[in-house]
Amino acid sequence: MNLSLDCIPCFVRHALDMARIATTDEAIHRQVLREVLLEAAGWDMSLPAPLLSQRVQRRLHALTGIADPYREAKQRFNELALELLPEMRAQVETAADPLQAAVRVAIAANVIDVGVNDNLREEDIKRSLSQSLAGPFVGDLDSFRAAISEAGEILYLADNTGEIVFDRLLVERLTAPRITVALRGAAILNDATLADARVAGLDQVAQAIDNGSGAPGTILGECSAAFRERFESADIIIAKGQGNFETLAGGPGNIFFLLRIKCPVVAAHTGLDIGTHALIPNCGRGVR
Repeated sequence: MNLSLDCIPCFVRHALDMARIATTDEAIHRQVLREVLLEAAGWDMSLPAPLLSQRVQRRLHALTGIADPYREAKQRFNELALELLPEMRAQVETAADPLQAAVRVAIAANVIDVGVNDNLREEDIKRSLSQSLAGPFVGDLDSFRAAISEAGEILYLADNTGEIVFDRLLVERLTAPRITVALRGAAILNDATLADARVAGLDQVAQAIDNGSGAPGTILGECSAAFRERFESADIIIAKGQGNFETLAGGPGNIFFLLRIKCPVVAAHTGLDIGTHALIPNCGRGVR
């Protein structure tokens, strides 16, 4: 997906939020805002939003010396998710269709995204999960079921901390001989890294690797050769979250995107309402 004009005010707001999380120094807050505003005037609108988000965080790191301003939030999200996991596992395992239930829970957990909502509360996460099995859902689950049942190799592109704990419920239901879960190669927003995957226990149910990139999405040109090899060899790619959708939709790969629609730009691109839980095949234009 290309950058939208509507992304720019969102970037400015989020840059200020990140600066305030990283430091109380108002001089740095002003400098971050000034630099983002000046840079935005020259942004290439053909680039995906996650690439520009990465650039903003790199500059914030340079100004503050803090590489991971969301470290405490990520730890909190993982801990909360692990507390809630037994309840959600029981719901999935007793559902009439456990695979569908696992897909729904995994998508519902995509609400754990500070890139969209810096004011995310525990009750927001609990509400999304509690409503996951009965809430609105758009997507061809039968095609997804058939694809994963026939795959010899599946690559699962994870998204956020906390969310990855519930990804386990879906990964555990994949039966391919080779299953790989890929995490971010460096800290960015509250996206999950290999260290988070180990906390979540994902490395116990699949091979866990990093993609070699610190972007909040999957920008193949920035990823490691090892990751690209795994990407190209996979029969099916399951990609979680808006960042992966924004960077991969319409590109190569037999991809199923699992995400919660969280912003007007992605809503317009997919033709789906904000708040929709969606399973979108890689056709570049949504499911309607």
